[in-house]
Amino acid sequence: MKKILALVLALLMVVSLFAACGGKTTEDNSLQAVLDKGELVIGTSPDFPPFENLNDDGSITGIEIDILTKICEKLGVTLKIEQMDFDSVLPGVQAGKFDLAVSGITATEERKQNALFTDPYCLANIAIVVKEGSEIKGKADLQDKTVSLQTGTTAELYCNANGFANNAFQANADAQIALTTGKVDAWIIDDLTAKDMVAAYNEENADKLVILDEAMTTEPYGFATKLGNDALITEINTILADLLADGTIKGLFEQYGADFVDPATAA
Repeated sequence: MKKILALVLALLMVVSLFAACGGKTTEDNSLQAVLDKGELVIGTSPDFPPFENLNDDGSITGIEIDILTKICEKLGVTLKIEQMDFDSVLPGVQAGKFDLAVSGITATEERKQNALFTDPYCLANIAIVVKEGSEIKGKADLQDKTVSLQTGTTAELYCNANGFANNAFQANADAQIALTTGKVDAWIIDDLTAKDMVAAYNEENADKLVILDEAMTTEPYGFATKLGNDALITEINTILADLLADGTIKGLFEQYGADFVDPATAA
């Protein structure tokens, strides 16, 4: 009888401990945590104009920063920006070092295994950039060529998966230099950022860069947080839907002279 009683008591203690621990690990207070601290902390790599750009005074501006500012206004919190290399953005948010990863991030199925994404707020193309007069006219011409790109991007994933030889760099500026100095044959980068960086380069240099008409692929952009932060993502999705519906996001793209492709047009 004593053995049975002891066993029952032991089982009750296990159940109590499980319930207590379960309450701590399964409760989703991600949105409330942001509201309680009064700020939404984002991690970003500000070398991706017009989405993120590091200015001479140290400030960070861009389309995504403006979108997040609008979201913070709706939430009644302030926006706090933490700067880092792109390949640290997703691992950082997955580890809970900040609330949201905001860095021109494509919501791929592979990334969704390790992070929770918002609904897309736009579609973007991965562009091919070459020197003027290059024999490369499209994606098929990249076979047996070497391209430059940014580490940790979907451009790198795509090239690796499809057998394109590539040199990866921490910053897009370095990937651009690899092309202009002849170390690679082409530079692979998201189209809107390509337009900004190519235009700036062409204004200052006699040798010109050209963005090819054919894109490598088309991808959806979104923001990411750690798995389990469903409440935060649900609220942000609601706000994003409103900002898309009333034309606010399209208007922000226009302010930066960037083409907007509505994610609703995706097949």
